[in-house]
Amino acid sequence: MCAKSNIIDELRKKLAQLAHKGQRGVILQPGGLGDCILTLPLAMLMKQTVCGGGVDIIGRTEYIGILPGRSCIDGVKSMEVMGLHRLFVGESEFTLDDPDPLIMTFAEWTWITTFLGEVNSDFERNLIFTANCSHSAEVMTLAMKPKEGFSGHISEFYKVQFTEQSGITAPEDKRVTKTPFIRATQADIITGKEILAENGIIPGRKPFVIQPGSGGAHKCWHLDNFLSVAKMLKDKGADVLFLLGPAEIERFSESDMAKIVMTAPRLIGPPLADVVAVLSNAAGYLGNDSGITHLGAAMGVRTVAVFGPTDPDLYAPSGPAVTVLKSRDENFTEAPSPQLQQEATAVLLAAGQV
Repeated sequence: MCAKSNIIDELRKKLAQLAHKGQRGVILQPGGLGDCILTLPLAMLMKQTVCGGGVDIIGRTEYIGILPGRSCIDGVKSMEVMGLHRLFVGESEFTLDDPDPLIMTFAEWTWITTFLGEVNSDFERNLIFTANCSHSAEVMTLAMKPKEGFSGHISEFYKVQFTEQSGITAPEDKRVTKTPFIRATQADIITGKEILAENGIIPGRKPFVIQPGSGGAHKCWHLDNFLSVAKMLKDKGADVLFLLGPAEIERFSESDMAKIVMTAPRLIGPPLADVVAVLSNAAGYLGNDSGITHLGAAMGVRTVAVFGPTDPDLYAPSGPAVTVLKSRDENFTEAPSPQLQQEATAVLLAAGQV
């Protein structure tokens, strides 16, 4: 009887393993770069537990296009061309043709995790109906932000929601990982060296990359702080490169740009793949609470993230070499803060790359 029971248990395990290997999952993530990177621990959990066949992400291609081949994400699809707007209509108005492109869109995924829509919304009901037109599918709607009182990290909040809705038991995990979430390829490293050489960095030297912007101006440390850190790094013999995106190009004045040019070389508006390439050759990185800061941290670059009004306990970038400096200055965006400048410089220099 005992032997028979053991055989049945082993058979069940093997069937479960086969089912796990064959199932694919997808995450609908409409957020920015930082949001997409903070979703990677959830994707890893899905692959470990229920999606052995792979996990894809649907989002904005300018943010998610770098993930396949460099992270746990296996494939990406553009949210803009998938017709997902149809799922927001009232449930009574929602119709599907036979055949319908939306049915085929979701036919390959058994596990669907969405940050679009809300629980019990028309979107969720329409998505469940669409996915199950072709096969049996699990659909879980997750909140992007926790309710007041949550005391963990946002990536943990995502995983907790998934485990509660799916009923799975998550393996023991620690948020601070010793391995990067995003791995640069050899092609990235070679491209990065070429970009650095084109911007005045001597071949063989690794610069400290400074990104003084963010999607929200209220999260941006005063520019003079970044300039001061750059000067202190250069005084120690280090190379520095400023990385400027569309938000900084729009926000900074001509005077600001002139100060940057006089301090160190600048790279303006590169595509995200080039940012990955540059960061793969960086000695360290300094930035605000921003998507690029999350990218640098996730790549394993020695990262110093300066936080002002946002809560680092909730939104700190995750990676193996991250230091968060929290400003208590009410004039975070308006005036220099010499003490934090010194702390940021010391942490970067301690990386031992100079």
